[in-house]
Amino acid sequence: MSAQPIFRTVGIKSNFLALGKEISSFGFSRIVVLPAPYEHTVSYGGGTRKGPAGILKASQYVEFYDEELDRELCSDVGIATLPPLSFRGKVHGKALDLLYRTVRNLLQAGKFVVTLGGEHTISFAPVKAHLEHYPDLCILQFDAHSDLRESYQGSRYSHASVMARVSEIVNPARIIQVGIRAQCIEEAQFIRDRGITTLYAHDIRRQSREADWQDVVLSRLTEHVYVTFDVDGFDPSIMPSTGTPEPNGLLWAETMRLLRRVGEKRTIVGCDVVELAPVAGLRHPDLTAAKLTYKLMNYAFLRQS
Repeated sequence: MSAQPIFRTVGIKSNFLALGKEISSFGFSRIVVLPAPYEHTVSYGGGTRKGPAGILKASQYVEFYDEELDRELCSDVGIATLPPLSFRGKVHGKALDLLYRTVRNLLQAGKFVVTLGGEHTISFAPVKAHLEHYPDLCILQFDAHSDLRESYQGSRYSHASVMARVSEIVNPARIIQVGIRAQCIEEAQFIRDRGITTLYAHDIRRQSREADWQDVVLSRLTEHVYVTFDVDGFDPSIMPSTGTPEPNGLLWAETMRLLRRVGEKRTIVGCDVVELAPVAGLRHPDLTAAKLTYKLMNYAFLRQS
């Protein structure tokens, strides 16, 4: 049996939440934040390679204590932050393989992995690694776009094709999409043909009760859930700093209520937050993405001590 890799962590000035050594060491921490600043296939606005650094910097202004859950999760379970992965000289499959192997090693070390992108393409790699540990894995995708194009701008590894690649390794019936409001006709047909559950934004807005559409989401989830959160799933009024913003998006409160329900009823085993493209002088979107990241951790540990 080969020895587990030793992972180096970053210090208080650049780690998630600006945590001290005692609760951010790799050995103590049950949660590991993995920055993956990969950007190669953006199609409108760029800057997602700066997303992980933007989230980490903003997180230093997020409170440790979660008043909703009456818990200081970081002190209870620890959060270690790794240095950003270097994708120099690696694109497409080679880049994804590097990320996959890193996440796989972290899972083998017993860590809950939070991957920070970068463009949405990167999500395929942690999904693949988690699927090896949880054969019943389902994918809960928050997004403005269904990302189901077979290829986009000549690339099967485009951010617009990431869920098409995921559907090649995960049963499409175990993919649940929330907040979709922009897609091509081929993607709509893909959803119908393959049995993907898609909660379109316009359908969500037509519901008389929030619980109705959220019940649909919960009814389709298996026990083990991986959350991939493209920040353009949020409405541009609260998340303008993303490459392809779309109107009529999700709002904070309804999104947190759904994530909490998922954490209460299922086991969230991993997650990623992608597609933040920080804008100079505009701070609140970075802070929103950082707080989202911490809330995902908190909800994931609702059923864990």
